Amino acid sequence: MKLSLNWLKDFLSTTDSVDAIIESLTFAGVEVEGVESRAANFDNVVVVRIESFAPHPNADRLSICRVNDGASLIRQIVCGAKNFQAGDKVPLALPGAVLPNGAKISTTKLRGVESEGMLCSAKELNIAEDSAGLLILPRDTPVGVPLAQVFPPDTILEIEATPNRPDLLSHFGIARELAALLALPAPQLPVISTKIDQLREDVNIVCVDAPGGCPYYSARIIRGVRVGPSPGWLKQRLESVGIRSINNVVDVTNYVMMEIGQPLHVFDNDKIKTGIVVRYAVPQEKLVALDGREYALEPNDLVIADRAKALAIAGVMGGKESGVVATTQDLLLEAAYFDPVCIRRTSRRLGLISDSSFRFERGVDPQTVLFASALATDLLLEVAGGTADEQIIVDGSAPDLSHTVEMRPERCSALLGMEVPNTAELLIRLGLRSIGENRWDIPSFRQDLFREVDLIEEVCRLAGVQKIPSRVFGAATESSDADRVHDDLMQLRQRLVGLGLFEARSLTLVDERALEYLLEPKPQVLTLRNPLSMDQVILRPSLLSGLVRAAERNFNRGATGVALFEIGRMFRAGAEEESLNLALVVSGERQSKSWNQAAATFDLFDLKGILETATRAELVLGRDEPTLFAPLVCHVLDSQGRALGKIGQIRPSLAKELGGRDPVFLAEIGLPIHESKRKLTYRALDRFPAVTRDVAFLAEKELKYRAVIETLRASLEPLLKGVSLFDLFIDVTGEKVPLGRKSMACSLTYRASDRTLTQEEVNEAHGRLKLQLVKRLGVVLRE
Repeated sequence: MKLSLNWLKDFLSTTDSVDAIIESLTFAGVEVEGVESRAANFDNVVVVRIESFAPHPNADRLSICRVNDGASLIRQIVCGAKNFQAGDKVPLALPGAVLPNGAKISTTKLRGVESEGMLCSAKELNIAEDSAGLLILPRDTPVGVPLAQVFPPDTILEIEATPNRPDLLSHFGIARELAALLALPAPQLPVISTKIDQLREDVNIVCVDAPGGCPYYSARIIRGVRVGPSPGWLKQRLESVGIRSINNVVDVTNYVMMEIGQPLHVFDNDKIKTGIVVRYAVPQEKLVALDGREYALEPNDLVIADRAKALAIAGVMGGKESGVVATTQDLLLEAAYFDPVCIRRTSRRLGLISDSSFRFERGVDPQTVLFASALATDLLLEVAGGTADEQIIVDGSAPDLSHTVEMRPERCSALLGMEVPNTAELLIRLGLRSIGENRWDIPSFRQDLFREVDLIEEVCRLAGVQKIPSRVFGAATESSDADRVHDDLMQLRQRLVGLGLFEARSLTLVDERALEYLLEPKPQVLTLRNPLSMDQVILRPSLLSGLVRAAERNFNRGATGVALFEIGRMFRAGAEEESLNLALVVSGERQSKSWNQAAATFDLFDLKGILETATRAELVLGRDEPTLFAPLVCHVLDSQGRALGKIGQIRPSLAKELGGRDPVFLAEIGLPIHESKRKLTYRALDRFPAVTRDVAFLAEKELKYRAVIETLRASLEPLLKGVSLFDLFIDVTGEKVPLGRKSMACSLTYRASDRTLTQEEVNEAHGRLKLQLVKRLGVVLRE
């Protein structure tokens, strides 16, 4: 919201500088987002009167104006605006003037006609943010005077009030806040002449059928008004805070709203049939608002209507058909208190946020409703003429939002960490009233003060938060389980990135199609009752769908390979709690081709190696039942035989549909992995050479390589340091290897840590191991 410092000084007697005011507001929790100086403080811009004007002979959109600048000479000016008449007083930039936008004014010819200066708009003079033609000055403005005398310098503050402080959304509210912060006399509301105590109820004129949405409604009839341009002072005030002048009637309602914070609305009384009814919208009801758009209303939308149709969206925006126009003579001035929740719901649903809804949805002071109506009545009679009915028609009652809160001085000192001896004085400056026994009466405009700590916060703001001494009341605490889990996950991420993978982040809510991207049968899922869209219906039961779609996007953008991982939570129906998983997807080039190495692509065992390196766990794979999504699926076990998750390859035809040129492999395991916390051990490099021996044998086709490894390790041969499979052969014809059998060849590495092995030692150890293979696995050695 924008504030004019000149406007604020109508309520505030202060000689503090702008910087001091900004500092006071900032330390009190009112953010000042911008400061702008506005003034017509430039030379060679004077007030002139347009004596006459005629069309330009060579341009349809230009006019030739003859203006009087107070001297004996009549100046000729070429102008492109259309909003003026003969006799209007406007600003003229004389030759030699430099405008705020840097434009230098000189005598020049426009389409063959000489122009001795430029008639200016408010925007060109930096007096207003917007303008629709020339700046028309009041009729009583002296001709020939510098424009700086008409527009004194002003400073515009742009503030951001927190949602719980609607009392700051007006000049009077900010003045009241600054008076408390700067220890100045409390500001007084403007003096009004219209009486506010002559009330009557008449259901034929005002009837509230929705008291839950509108507890209090008032209407005053003003007859015989003249709708026209606003006087200069009113336009200047509104334009200084970024509000465009419309006409004298509408401008008065905006002026009152910006001055004391109470939104108002004015209806053309002749367009209201049989009185005002405040009700909820009926099914399929529509309204064309003042912005020209038609809005479809719902039964929980509050409307202002007559007996025939809706006239306005209550607290949000008026209707076009009942609005004030140039021919309007009789007005109905609305001042009401609307339920904030009701206004917020309608405003958000319609996507229609106005200055009125912005204030109503935060909560206006119900005690200012009648005062605002009377103030607006005074101003309307001043700028538009007419006569106002002495009585104001009301229905309902203004809610009493005042209440009491206890604040103990000792609790205040304990919580702030310093003694504040004048807490009572500070609270009184805020408008609170002491009722004894440390209890305070809270005024209705401070709807944010409900607890003792709220009052302590107010004391802190006024005493100065910067004055609270810095103290250390605690020491660093030990790491918790949550801290350690976070650290483990960050280390896991770093290891995966170090292995060449990129982290992905996918949505927690997925669609039905995501259930097709699983390495297991479809599980029971958790479905949203009221999803925002059809592609966000299910809480994801797996991370794989998000990674598969991320891989698809990479393929579609020309990537030849992907290596992605994600760490996130997944959700299953019937599970006691959420589970944390790690998912990976790899495809394409693992190693690019270069002059000294051939290209290599990812395979299933690359993915297994990534998992082992990242989790620091020794993993075992076992074949599982295939799915439509993945014909190759393996379960992943740790060294203790505990199931961790699944690994597999997706269907080749689906990989092509996704854009992949190579097989796509993926895995998903649960976290945390117990082995991930295993500390690394270090040993010295081997000093003595190793000796290798090969062993080849025929075995049953179903024999797993894992069984060979376990057999060799179970022999506890101290010299054996490593085993690797280097040949596997199956002959489908049965010519070289019998049917149902396969040939396997392994390389065994032997080494001693304290000596160089002799040929006899290696042969003896190798013989013992071959005997174990024959004895335990029933293989036939090939020698």
